[in-house]
Amino acid sequence: MKILIAHNAYQLKGGEDRVVEAEAGLLQQYGHDVEIYRRHNDELNVMSKTSAALSTVWSRKSADEVARYCRVFQPDLIHVHNTFPLISPSLFWVASANQVPVVQTLHNFRLLCPQATFLRQGKICEDCLGKPAWRSIPRKCYRDSEIQSAAITGMLAIHRTIGTYREKITRYIALNAFCRDKFVEGGLPAEKICIKPNFAVSDAPPGDCVRRGGLFVGRLSTEKGLDVLVAATPDQGQSEIEVIGSGPLEELAKTHFGEMYAGFMSLEQIMQKMRSARFLVLPSICYESSPCTIAEAFSCGLPVITSRLGALAEIVEDGVTGLLFNPGSSTDLAQKIAWANANPQQMLQMGQAARREYETHYTPERNHQMLLEIYDDAIIAAKRSFYGS
Repeated sequence: MKILIAHNAYQLKGGEDRVVEAEAGLLQQYGHDVEIYRRHNDELNVMSKTSAALSTVWSRKSADEVARYCRVFQPDLIHVHNTFPLISPSLFWVASANQVPVVQTLHNFRLLCPQATFLRQGKICEDCLGKPAWRSIPRKCYRDSEIQSAAITGMLAIHRTIGTYREKITRYIALNAFCRDKFVEGGLPAEKICIKPNFAVSDAPPGDCVRRGGLFVGRLSTEKGLDVLVAATPDQGQSEIEVIGSGPLEELAKTHFGEMYAGFMSLEQIMQKMRSARFLVLPSICYESSPCTIAEAFSCGLPVITSRLGALAEIVEDGVTGLLFNPGSSTDLAQKIAWANANPQQMLQMGQAARREYETHYTPERNHQMLLEIYDDAIIAAKRSFYGS
């Protein structure tokens, strides 16, 4: 199959960028012909604010370049990841004009919430769910900017009105049932949304070893719950949690965790840490979609302590593959960490269950199978739409 992958890369490489690379590599590994159309947010550094805002709504550059791919590469399907802000929804109209089916992975909630995670002032906010997102402008929901919030709100309003999201995308990929239900509630057609989680590569099952301590792996920011973790571990020497990552709260991490703050690490180094830790802590206070770190932890036989919030409470089964705590509650998180440290045998059993969950749902082989099923379904649906057969 000939597949064009389209992705607007972030200035700071994150989970979405890793997923794009992993899925492209997976498809190539199985013999598919893959091209990647990529634009990078570094381009914004040389664009005027007006040009950037207009490009968010409709990028002529992206439209021309994708049209060229359709003529020269002639893909069977376009798999879109992130289009914001440089690729823009113009891609969907070009694909439709060239009768190429489009699959869109919904990595975050940008189509429903300009801020993308339904988080406002440290609390879940669904004020714009299923409604015009004008509230985001005076609230400065995106990067604390009225102008940038207005650009996203305008993009959403225009493309909802002209039917881009309902008519020009053949199939959507939601990463779990919680996300699917939110997008349906927000107005996307339920019949177009398929479910496929992210995957992780694991060379071999985790070996027998003495597991000790916890890990935090991710962006050091408020929405990822670093403040909650800090408050839950007043005596860091007793909790033995190693913090891996970078972000705006890096100084807080350095000050509080001291020698247990490891900074940035490669995926290979992180996986090595996961194979010897007792648990992963994921204390997010926002709606997550499908953090790669959970699939990676499960592949290493590592149970996860996470917030009882949104998709996290669906992915991690309380008392089976990890522990759930009340979102934002440092007291409840501290109690779960203490229990995990006091019950190593039970945590080991949860880790074994997590590995079984990985083998059932999160392997590359299973992910490739699910991708092909979605692609085949999209191609058949597009033929019916384009040719009426």
